[in-house]
Amino acid sequence: MKVGCIGLGDIAQKAYLPVLTTRPGLELHVHTRTPATLTRVADSLHLPAGQRHTDLSELLAQDLDAAFVHAPTHAHPEIVTRLLEAGVATYVDKPIAYELADSERLVKLAEERNTSLAVGFNRRYAPGYAQCADHPRELILMQKNRVGLPEQPRTMILDDFIHVVDTLRFLAPGPVDDVTVRARVEDGLLHHVVLQLAGEGFTALGVMNRLSGSNEEILEVSGQDTKRQVVNLAEVIDHKGQPTIRRRGDWVPVARQRGIEQVVLAFLDAVRAGKVLSARDALATHELCERVVRAVTDRPA
Repeated sequence: MKVGCIGLGDIAQKAYLPVLTTRPGLELHVHTRTPATLTRVADSLHLPAGQRHTDLSELLAQDLDAAFVHAPTHAHPEIVTRLLEAGVATYVDKPIAYELADSERLVKLAEERNTSLAVGFNRRYAPGYAQCADHPRELILMQKNRVGLPEQPRTMILDDFIHVVDTLRFLAPGPVDDVTVRARVEDGLLHHVVLQLAGEGFTALGVMNRLSGSNEEILEVSGQDTKRQVVNLAEVIDHKGQPTIRRRGDWVPVARQRGIEQVVLAFLDAVRAGKVLSARDALATHELCERVVRAVTDRPA
């Protein structure tokens, strides 16, 4: 199987390449427009010259079976369009694009070409979060906080808060019939945002504070007088009377802990099996993010 990796930044080097380079029967081709980065990364992987590319057309000429797109978000529309038009099964980091119209167009293009388009919502595959889907979920609370990082609203919501939005959608035990957004914006920068989703018998709250004083990610699901808490994707605490703590094993790779290894393998298995993956559900997350962006940016001054 010939697989391309487009974009060789931190996320590719730390999370995806360690998984891809250990897969048997996979011929990896890497691409970046920066020659120095290409040489450094490809040398570290001991890739031959024929599997190193600075030109996307040259990469597409390799007759790829699949491709992973880890380029900056603003470059996604052009790259994903060319991959889909070439019939290459495509996995793209979230978001598909900053603008909803671009995301809609790419999902439609994938369907017209009958070609897989998968979006990197790895938290759905993270062991701690996947276990929460088996727990009572009358109340869901997710916080993803950072230190000193107020940001332009669309960028913050589509690049980062989207993980919170998608996790709430993933864990919601029924249809959402009420959406509420609260936020603090100063001088055009988003300081914090709170999203509430509600439906019959459940409430889900997503919080992001970019002036929190701590980098943290905490997920809690509770119901029927029990609670499961996942701290930084590594520690699972079950509350039913006396708390029970399960920590990540010392030798568990970070990519597996965060669900990246699992989502990569699921995508590659689908490609091998000839199964076409749809990005329609991922698009629903983008649509909800756009609703959050509009609620934040349309607030009265």
